[in-house]
Amino acid sequence: MQHVAGALAPPVQPYDADVVILAVDRVEETEQAIASALAQRAVGRHLFVVDQGSTPENLARLAACVAGRDDATLVRLDRNYGVAGGRNRGSALGHGRVIVAIDNDAEFADTQTLARAVAAMDEAPDVGALGFRIVVFADGRDDLSSWGYPSSLLPRAGENFDSVTFVGAGHAIRRAAWDAAGGYDAALFFNWEEYDFSLRAIEQGWRIRYRGDLVVRHKVSPEQRFAWSKTRWYYFVRNRLYIARKSGDGWLALAPRMAGYLVKGVRNGVVLQTLRAIPAAARMARAAPRAPLSPRARAYLAQNDIAHRGSPLTRIRREVLALLPGHA
Repeated sequence: MQHVAGALAPPVQPYDADVVILAVDRVEETEQAIASALAQRAVGRHLFVVDQGSTPENLARLAACVAGRDDATLVRLDRNYGVAGGRNRGSALGHGRVIVAIDNDAEFADTQTLARAVAAMDEAPDVGALGFRIVVFADGRDDLSSWGYPSSLLPRAGENFDSVTFVGAGHAIRRAAWDAAGGYDAALFFNWEEYDFSLRAIEQGWRIRYRGDLVVRHKVSPEQRFAWSKTRWYYFVRNRLYIARKSGDGWLALAPRMAGYLVKGVRNGVVLQTLRAIPAAARMARAAPRAPLSPRARAYLAQNDIAHRGSPLTRIRREVLALLPGHA
């Protein structure tokens, strides 16, 4: 890890929040994400921009955004560690009691969003993570590509509710929960890392909460986000099966899920990715320690996720037969 610009370290004294933004080119959007983080008011915070392979020209532009500042740091990693590995490294650099991350193509909705997120954490000491409401930057509509909750809850996008995960595009994690759960599983690279973290936090007694009043505006980019025909669907299937296996599910119990992924893969033209992902998940699971979820944690999942997904036929229609986001 190479320090590039800005402060060498965050303040020694306690402060409220670390903000982590990962960067790999897309420099204009990243510059705007940095400006949004640095504009946050009424809260003690330090920004960490973690670059994972931008070109030298783009890295220089990011360095200019934080040059001479004592409230921001730009570091460059030796390679791309993915979302999970990159956020692990960025989060480890600070010591704020809350860790907040937004995507590098997103911005806080206003200058008080970070302060309100910290206040929401302080008001609910049993909450380990908060998912923000993600809206499309251009028009303020809910970003359906970033809706990581049962579709039946979409009408409640402006409300607050308990959940079993959060969306990476905008969220906050209590550092005590982060430390206790051990951060993200870096083997995931990207896709489902927030869910995997949430399962471990829930197992330890933390709640996960969605907050519709904490808003991040997302510059949805189809060519960047919806590369299902490349490797995105592979990671989606591989990681979800891997998480289920290390959480105690047997292959027989996972058979309906695998069948659903095969059907969805055929319907969306990505079945070969599915066929590669299933054995890859098995190989990953053999190398990972098993940590079966307790009955209490499974009851939490049933109450805050499964109960909202409807009957098996409803799930087949909404989840298996639905087209992937971005497919016409």
